[in-house]
Formats: sequence, C-alpha cells, structure tokens
Amino acid sequence: MRIYVAGHRGMVGSAILRQLEAQGLDELITRSSAELDLTDQSAVAAFMQEVRPDAVILAAAKVGGILANNSYPAQFIYENLMMECNVIHAAWKAGVQKLLQLGSSCIYPKLAAQPMAEDALLTGQLEPTNEPYAIAKIAGIKLCESYNRQYGTDYRSVMPTNLYGPGDNFHPENSHVLPALIRRFHEAVRDGQEDVVIWGSGTPRREFLHVDDMAAASLFVMGLDRVKYSQETQPMLSHINVGTGIDVTIRELAETVARVTGFAGRLSFDTSKPDGTPRKLLDVSRLKRLGWQATIPLETGVKETYEWFLNQAPDALRAK
Repeated sequence: MRIYVAGHRGMVGSAILRQLEAQGLDELITRSSAELDLTDQSAVAAFMQEVRPDAVILAAAKVGGILANNSYPAQFIYENLMMECNVIHAAWKAGVQKLLQLGSSCIYPKLAAQPMAEDALLTGQLEPTNEPYAIAKIAGIKLCESYNRQYGTDYRSVMPTNLYGPGDNFHPENSHVLPALIRRFHEAVRDGQEDVVIWGSGTPRREFLHVDDMAAASLFVMGLDRVKYSQETQPMLSHINVGTGIDVTIRELAETVARVTGFAGRLSFDTSKPDGTPRKLLDVSRLKRLGWQATIPLETGVKETYEWFLNQAPDALRAK
C-alpha cells in the first residue's frame, strides 16, 4: 500500500511515519514543505496526479499556543483551510479512496459539557483565542464528510487532545503549554532561578496525549473495517476523539515538569495572562469501544520528552 504522509516532519507526522516504517511498509511517500507547498492548489493537484497514492494521512498543519494563535489568526485560518482543501480535493481527483485527517480538540465549544463527546461539535461558541484554527479544523471534518456523502470515499477524521512528545516545538513564544513549561523549567534550573512564572491562574484543566499514542491511534482508526467504523459514527458526525480520558490542572502539570527537570523553587502564576478554556477533557468512549486506548502515563511521557529536548537542544540552551 502506497501511503502519502503530509506533514511527515512535524511532531505527529514523524511519529506516524516511524510507526509505518516499523510495520515494514516501504512505499511511503513524503514531501517537505520546501518540496511541496500544501497551500498551493496547482502544485498539490499536480503532485497527487503524479504519485497517485492508495491512501493519504493529512498530518500537516500550522499549529501554536495561545500567543501564536492570538498573534497570527489570519495565518492560522488561511493556511490550515488551504492545506485541507487542497489535499482532500486533490486526493479525490486522483482516485484516493482512503484518507485520514488529523484535527484538534479545540473544535468543541468553550463551555462544552465535560468530558467532550463528539456530538458537542457545533453546539456553542468557540474559545476566542484559537477560534480561527478551530474553524479550519471543523471545515476539515466537514470536507471529509461531504466527499464521503457525495463521492462514496472513505475519508476519516481523528480529533486529538493536547499532544506532546519528541519533535515538539519548544520555541519560547510560539509553543504549546507543555513544551513551553519544559523549556522554562529547564532554563530556571540552568540559571539557578528561584521561581518560575506561569501564565494564568493554574486552575484550568487539560488532557495530554503522547505523540506515539496518537500515531498508534491514527493508524488504528485508519485500519478499521469500514463497517465497524460506520457502526460507531454517522455520515455527518464521523470524527473520533483521541485522548487519555484523564486531565490535570495547569498547576499539577507544572509540578510534574518541575519534578522531571529537577526544579525545586517556587511556582508563580500570572493571573493577568489568559487562562483559555476552563477545561478540555475528551470523551474517548467511542474509541475505547472500537478497541484502542492510550498506554503512556503523563510523567513517563514528560521524562521521555525532556530527554529528547536535552539531546536536541543546542549547547547554548543546555548549559549556561
């Protein structure tokens, strides 16, 4: 089976690629962003007609934390919409019957009942800080569903909770909360700081899924028999949540990162900064019924991620 993995250099795409290679698949198709701009409709169409894969995994996306989403809303909605539209439409034009699109748990309303089930989609107002990104990801779900309804394709969507792991983005301004905390605590230990300042009150609750678990879940959902998949989904509610079913407060997350990095100082919370959604916990009962659940505990995953960060970080960041 010839599989095109879009976004193979990103955290999720690279994890999926590793697992496909471990399964012995040797006809894996990849292109870097320099080789193929997924926001370029004609380039994507020409590429898909040339390679004609049997299946597509759409893991490419423009992603970032609260600051990045607030700073670049136009880029987040435009680039993600263009990538989804171009890849999904070009795949259909090239005769691709099987496609998996990766979304995000931010598709659900800000005040959705917890844990958030798949049917919470489009039932309320989105979190304003990442609404443009969420709108793009909702559009991706509906694109897949619409092509399935009109053309009989088998295009599926999985909605992961907050992801972390090897390959994450540790940029001091544009990263998500967990890699941002890992870098901040690491620098505090390195520089002998007595306290670490954390955005918000520390009370919001978040769920975190290791990227290797996400890769395994993605391939599991993609490999499901079409009949079994359809029994747990609906034509216009076809996406599946992927998470651990367990959440922690931001304070608890910070305490975990402090233990892993060896920070023994004080935690300070800057309540002038936004908290974001009060709670984001996914209802993963649908995926469990289908036969999959996460296996990597949070602290184990944070330790592995920190080790990867230390191995990849430049000398200037590792030691003062």
